[in-house]
Amino acid sequence: MQLKKSLAFFALLCVSFWSQALTLAPYSAAAFTKLQTAGEAVTLHFRADWCPTCRAQDKALESLKADPDLKLTILLVDYDKETELKKQLNVRSQSTFVVYRGKVETARQIGATAPDAIRKTLSTSL
Repeated sequence: MQLKKSLAFFALLCVSFWSQALTLAPYSAAAFTKLQTAGEAVTLHFRADWCPTCRAQDKALESLKADPDLKLTILLVDYDKETELKKQLNVRSQSTFVVYRGKVETARQIGATAPDAIRKTLSTSL
């Protein structure tokens, strides 16, 4: 299982390096720690499949994937399953973005669905 996670993380980094644009990947504590330790721009997107706002955010993120200026990784956090992480980061609502540059939080946004608003928030980590 650990090998599978390591290979998935390596693939994530390769895709991120080659595409030089926004990368979406499932959340794992290991991936988050590695990106933070490397000083990378990383965003946690607390989302739920049942949330209509989250689905609208997913569409906005898909439209931003090709933006060459958004060189960062977004880790998709299952709002319903990651209860301890929510407590640790004081996340009280699904559809929340928590943006980091390394280990420093640079922005937080709840409920935004417009691509330009999301882009502005994500750009705080660049």
